[in-house]
Amino acid sequence: MISWMTRAIRLTILGLTLGGATAYGQTVRPGNTQTNRPALEQQFRERVARLAQSRIGLSDGQMTQLEQSNARFGPQHNQLAEQERETRRQLRVEMMAVTPNQQRVSDLLDRALQLQKQRIALVEAEQRDLARFMTPVQRARYIALQQQFRKRAQELAGQNAGQRGGMGLQRGRLGLRKRP
Repeated sequence: MISWMTRAIRLTILGLTLGGATAYGQTVRPGNTQTNRPALEQQFRERVARLAQSRIGLSDGQMTQLEQSNARFGPQHNQLAEQERETRRQLRVEMMAVTPNQQRVSDLLDRALQLQKQRIALVEAEQRDLARFMTPVQRARYIALQQQFRKRAQELAGQNAGQRGGMGLQRGRLGLRKRP
């Protein structure tokens, strides 16, 4: 959760700053975001925690345990996400070559599959940990809330890429260009 929450916080703040939007009824003014960033991030984290607690139906004790669980699993999620991004980046570079190296592409595909297996094992371990203090319904609500945050973060990332002149996320079909 820390991985997606950190990204969601950063993307939300960036989206609100770049878009000149309002957050919770407060206008974010350019120029004061860098000096107020830690305060804005803290406010956002508190609001996300209150939202999660109310939507999932967690007690204060459960929230404390959730924070501890997130602290344990967050760094692992972050490291895995970075490895996945780097593997995808390397695969994109290789596929854009005039003549992609077959062995390198094979190795990168194998690496991507291995990372997916690691992600599944990590999610299973995290779910076992959450099952210690959450009911199955609370866990299901928590998963749904995580997915909502990820989706919103992706939407904001796409909007922000468009505002930067199209740099950033590009949607295309990897390696599927027509050959002459």
